Amino acid sequence: MELSRRDALAALAAGGAGVAGGCATLRWGEGDRDDRGFTTAERETLVAVARTVFPSAVSGVPEFVETYSVGRLRDRPAYRDGVADAVAALDEYAEAWSDARFVDLDPEARDALLREMDVDAADPVPDGDDPERVRHYLVNELLYALYTTPTGGQLVGVENPQGFPGGITSYRQPPEDGEGGDGGTGTRDGVEDE
Repeated sequence: MELSRRDALAALAAGGAGVAGGCATLRWGEGDRDDRGFTTAERETLVAVARTVFPSAVSGVPEFVETYSVGRLRDRPAYRDGVADAVAALDEYAEAWSDARFVDLDPEARDALLREMDVDAADPVPDGDDPERVRHYLVNELLYALYTTPTGGQLVGVENPQGFPGGITSYRQPPEDGEGGDGGTGTRDGVEDE
């Protein structure tokens, strides 16, 4: 499934970030450090983490991560610093574990490194230890971005992620097996449907 900048804008809107003016301004800057404070290494690492934790069926990851990350972190220097610290901690761990930056590892090694670092079991704590900060600022933030989009919702069978048009109408329709979720009894919790 192809992620788009539109998906990133939808995720930003779901998270309460203002996206007035469209996505044209939500791009990485040029050079080693752009005007929003991202280094080339940070940009590459965000994309590498997303490619590691997103399902393999997802494409368009770099553009999605770029739009979402720039929009999410714009005008939030403290949060941006948290992301930078989490990236530094992840790269430091990767260097110690495999003598390479996280982004330079193959996909299987990236996944293994996140597990070895206990990121998969860590609580997301913004001021916690390294695995907790990596979980909070990198893994959870990117997964939130993915699964609050219509494309991400389709991956897990959620037709209308929260905040999107469609309301509860789709949830009032019976499953395709025709049983209506009540085992075919026509009742809900023992009460006859009206």
